[in-house]
Amino acid sequence: MIRIENISKQLSHRILFIEASAALNRGEKIGLVGPNGAGKTSLFRMIIGQEQPDEGQVSVDKGVSIGYFNQDVGEMSGRSAVAEVMDGAGPVSEIAAELRELEAAMVDPDRMDEMDQIIERYGEVQARYEELDGYGLEGRAREVLAGLSFSEAMMDGDVGALSGGWKMRVALARILLMRPDVMLLDEPSNHLDLESLIWLEQFLKGYEGALLMTSHDREFMNRIVTKIIEIDAGQLNSYSGDYGFYEGQRAQNEKQQQAQFERQQAMLAKEIKFIERFKARASHASQVQSRVKKLEKIDRVEPPKRRQVVAFEFQPAPRSGEDVVSLKGVSKRYGDKVIYDGFDFMVRRRERWCLMGINGAGKSTLLKLVAGDSKPDDGTVTIGASVKMGYFAQHAMDVLDGDMTIFEMLETTFPRAGQAPLRALAGCFGFSGDDIDKRIRVLSGGEKARLVMAIMLFDPPNLLVLDEPTNHLDLDTKQMLIQALSQYEGTMLFVSHDRHFLGALSNRVLELTPEGIFQYGGGYTEYVERTGHEAPGLRS
Repeated sequence: MIRIENISKQLSHRILFIEASAALNRGEKIGLVGPNGAGKTSLFRMIIGQEQPDEGQVSVDKGVSIGYFNQDVGEMSGRSAVAEVMDGAGPVSEIAAELRELEAAMVDPDRMDEMDQIIERYGEVQARYEELDGYGLEGRAREVLAGLSFSEAMMDGDVGALSGGWKMRVALARILLMRPDVMLLDEPSNHLDLESLIWLEQFLKGYEGALLMTSHDREFMNRIVTKIIEIDAGQLNSYSGDYGFYEGQRAQNEKQQQAQFERQQAMLAKEIKFIERFKARASHASQVQSRVKKLEKIDRVEPPKRRQVVAFEFQPAPRSGEDVVSLKGVSKRYGDKVIYDGFDFMVRRRERWCLMGINGAGKSTLLKLVAGDSKPDDGTVTIGASVKMGYFAQHAMDVLDGDMTIFEMLETTFPRAGQAPLRALAGCFGFSGDDIDKRIRVLSGGEKARLVMAIMLFDPPNLLVLDEPTNHLDLDTKQMLIQALSQYEGTMLFVSHDRHFLGALSNRVLELTPEGIFQYGGGYTEYVERTGHEAPGLRS
């Protein structure tokens, strides 16, 4: 369906592709992976014709429809979310628009002389609309929006009143409703809560078209894709299997290549030693010449190209008292909506609580109460002895000084740390080379979030309160963070929709549901085994 043939592409001074080739066949579900800046978005844009390769070609079979979702959703306002989604449903939405025009024409007194042609055309268009199940379109649009956690009020309200994250869900819903022959999804799992993520997983599993997607959520990708295309050093390498298989296969290939490289290096060293030893002796001249010619003809094995993923050992957190956080009789409401009513909760040292609950259940509210960003209407929130808290929330980016560079911010915050540790810290969170000289005001939301996280963890507190800490982290940075936090000896209270992060780091679960609040000993993995569902909103 889509063929990428010997493409080369350069952006500014950065080479993205060198004679790279790959294909997307009918029904394939492919994960596109590679480090930030490798060219994933450029490849999507070349497939839909928004960019052209410098050399080679990208060809799409005639008649193949493509739906492309990315993070840049543009302006949306003046219509309901349902209308916005239905407008993107491909041919059926165009036919619906013509039906509306014809209906208006039939009651227009100035067009009475055209009425026979209008009625005839209306019959043709209406028949085509029925054939495409147009009358079921609104129902399907609402079903998709409900799957992405929209309430009825949000579906029917002005899409312009929604936040950026919810507008992204509307843009995603347009592509899902369209059901094109090929879906190109660039980070569809960003900004989704766990219930929406699992619904999208099921939707994409049942989708019969071809899929090419990127995602920083390994669990999400593992459950959907059956093939990986990796962008590595300008090439497109294909692996049959999910992301876990790709990781194992890549590691095995690197190990084999390293072994081949070392064997060849040992052989070359032996030959060169012989040549150096006997090159001045006439009695060995023919043997020396023979070995020199042999070396000239050998195809040299390159060492494996290793990804530069910086590991960083965070300093140990100071010890807190045994009782870290205590909530007693806490009540909290917003207008008529009661979030907590007489809630008691205790967090003890080294417990790692993950909070589970649907949108609006009170997860972020609880974190704000603990962090002191919000006050209870009744009851008390008490922070224990010797507790040093680090709070990561999405608004934490607002306190950064936009005129500073990344490195200046780190130096100002940690004046005694020295350059090497700060550069290593920046590298851990994806700021390498010249990146550390970027002004903070030009950083994306994701880059600002990574910088805030880096600052918080360099001198770690003994209580981490984290609201969606992995939202803007790529797979490698996320894995580095999981490894670092698995060694962390402090206490954690966090919200995340990343199941790998939840399973790796939690040892307690607090589940917020309309039926009540439930506590589970054991982490997220045990919670799933005991309850039979991956999120509270998915009860059967």
